[in-house]
Amino acid sequence: MGNVPRRMVVGITGATGIVYGVRLLKALRHLEIESHLVVSKAGEMTRAYETDMTAEELRGLADVVYSPGDIAAPISSGSFRTMGMIVAPCSVRSMSDIAHGVTSGLISRAADVCLKERRRLVLMLRETPLHAGHLKSMLAVTEMGGIIAPPVPAFYSRPASLDDMVTHTIGRVLDLFDLDLKAFPRWGEEDEAPTHNAALPMAELRTEK
Repeated sequence: MGNVPRRMVVGITGATGIVYGVRLLKALRHLEIESHLVVSKAGEMTRAYETDMTAEELRGLADVVYSPGDIAAPISSGSFRTMGMIVAPCSVRSMSDIAHGVTSGLISRAADVCLKERRRLVLMLRETPLHAGHLKSMLAVTEMGGIIAPPVPAFYSRPASLDDMVTHTIGRVLDLFDLDLKAFPRWGEEDEAPTHNAALPMAELRTEK
């Protein structure tokens, strides 16, 4: 990443799986990466449905927080340098907006900035099954340089809990930015795999309050 500031844009949309966004914010804090958070209105609804966290507690996990309608925010400009952006979770609507250059909100605008500036953009798409329109949007994002990374759990590591599966998935997403979470076993590196209390304790990444 060269001399790029250690900043990451995080978008949380209304798709189910807000646990991924929460875990990502905690992981970025552990890695000392400055997080810039945008939560959509639907994302706030999902937070209330899926967690016991308040809006304030979720925002407290980030270094900088923006309103989803603040299209004048620093992250809406290519001159504001970042390492890239992760949308976790990413709804089909948000992905479709990004795929078609619709930048009416800050999440899609910040994602568009990453694409035009050739920065890493990762969308953790949470939807199944998928129809042809979804697949075409996924292809469009990929052809523009983005990465579609559905949060598909790995089982070769024999996860003992939901926490293990979520941490592994977030770790693999951070790999795409050359960031090593050092908190999950890797295939072929079993002898070097961390224990649950090594490097990044599970308690530090817990999704509860």
